[in-house]
Amino acid sequence: MSTPPFDEDAFYLALDTSGPVGHVAVARGADVLARARMEQQGGHAASMIATVDAVLGEAGVDARELAGIVVGEGPGSFTGVRVAAATAKGLARGLEVPLWALSSLAAGAVGDLGAGGPGVRYVLFDARAERVYAACYGVGSLGLETLVPPHASDLRVVLGGDVPAGAAFAGDGAGRHRRAIEGAGFHVLASPVGDPTADALLHLMSLHPETPPVKSLERWEPRYVKASNAEREWAV
Repeated sequence: MSTPPFDEDAFYLALDTSGPVGHVAVARGADVLARARMEQQGGHAASMIATVDAVLGEAGVDARELAGIVVGEGPGSFTGVRVAAATAKGLARGLEVPLWALSSLAAGAVGDLGAGGPGVRYVLFDARAERVYAACYGVGSLGLETLVPPHASDLRVVLGGDVPAGAAFAGDGAGRHRRAIEGAGFHVLASPVGDPTADALLHLMSLHPETPPVKSLERWEPRYVKASNAEREWAV
């Protein structure tokens, strides 16, 4: 039996722990009914289930009413990304509902369009030192187009590469390296643009409702992107 597409009248739970702040939301379609932030990155694993229960309770939704789970697949720290991934897989298996895994970078690109407006967004997640997780998207009201796919890199490599015309940078990596990015002649959008929130995941899902769910919960793993050999040598 095929999985029905994302339904604007059904209930969904969204999770993302790819960044320093974890996010949980419950929505009817992409209309968020309740949300929560988990500020302490090291405590995401300990607080995730309690946070999910609290958000479901605030929304007045029983877990058995959920039509599916939407999770940010990364990139991000190995430990951080796995918190949401493991929780999402466990819930999807236990509730026997589909799991959709979406790029956290893409979610950051479509997050809070009202603040940044449609355009070209180069999303950077901080990966410590001069390293970043990066991807660039053309964002519009009907969806988004991947212009530079997700990859791990050094900031100098990103800024010295082929940055799509009109791109503005966003995300916590862009915020950390604002001076260098603006010094290279590019604009940096302020948070919450670029943040991989649960709200943004749901909005991304609504823009692409035919996105197929994960085929095998047992085999699925978060997406960990790696730097090329040249980029690793440059970053040393």
